[in-house]
Amino acid sequence: MEIGEFQARVAGWVEGHGGYFPPLANLARLTEETGELARAMATLFGPRVPKSGEDPGTPEEEIGDILFVLAMIAGQSGVDLARAAASTLAKVERRDADRFPAD
Repeated sequence: MEIGEFQARVAGWVEGHGGYFPPLANLARLTEETGELARAMATLFGPRVPKSGEDPGTPEEEIGDILFVLAMIAGQSGVDLARAAASTLAKVERRDADRFPAD
């Protein structure tokens, strides 16, 4: 799925489910989802052992949740995710062209 289609589908879901949460509530949701990604990564790649019966989540699941909330924040803020992603990629490619070895 293209990122623009994803953003449009998230916007459609939001419209059909009562509209956007307040901006700072969405930021809190993003922070929560980022913490859940940290938990999943620490369990998968680090020393963290899940509690009995706990589902630590997976990086794929948590990154998907982060993307969903980011799409909500972008839509609420009038940001085109595809344009933002392209702009950032171009910036990184310019800035870091010689920063890291290719091999």
